[in-house]
Amino acid sequence: MGKIVVFGAGGRAGRQAVAEARRRGHQVTAVVRDPSRYGGLTDGGVRITAGDVTDVADVAALAAGHDAAINAAAGTDSDAFFTDAAHALVDGLRQAGVDRLVAVGLSALLPVPDGTRMLDTPAFPAEFRPFCLAHAAGLEVLRAEGGALDWVYVSPAGDFDHEGERTGHYGIREHGDAADRISYADFALTLLDEAETPRHHRRHLAVT
Repeated sequence: MGKIVVFGAGGRAGRQAVAEARRRGHQVTAVVRDPSRYGGLTDGGVRITAGDVTDVADVAALAAGHDAAINAAAGTDSDAFFTDAAHALVDGLRQAGVDRLVAVGLSALLPVPDGTRMLDTPAFPAEFRPFCLAHAAGLEVLRAEGGALDWVYVSPAGDFDHEGERTGHYGIREHGDAADRISYADFALTLLDEAETPRHHRRHLAVT
């Protein structure tokens, strides 16, 4: 049994990460903006607490004593959210002595078979580009500054199956494919597998 801190624990991916961690017997610190909204996350092995993933001091204090961190937080109110979060995680986790970070990412940043990023293909909806580029900037912070941190950036190969159930299986893909789907529960298997026994390091991992 280990200790996992999950930032963004109130979202769909974060909730499933908490549930999968508890299923495996881990102690979990679930970090959200407003704990009063997420009473359903709590059980005997979950500590729910307020925190800001863009604040270095918060990250360092909340991650201290844990074996790994999962970041499932997503902000839509600021273009700088993802870069601020990446900076805070790199610095805060180092201060906390936590070496492993599993970050939830976007399939739009994956290459298609010809090497073009999905968000740069002609069919990609233009209205989603600003959000995707903000996510991409956060990933670049990890690549440029996260050398001392054992991070992996995990996304669906395509998108989430929002109604999908847990099958207990997932596969790794080399390219993005907009038609691919994975349930949140199966996606959480990847997050916990990578948190417990890291197999992929400092790369964008696509799962389906």
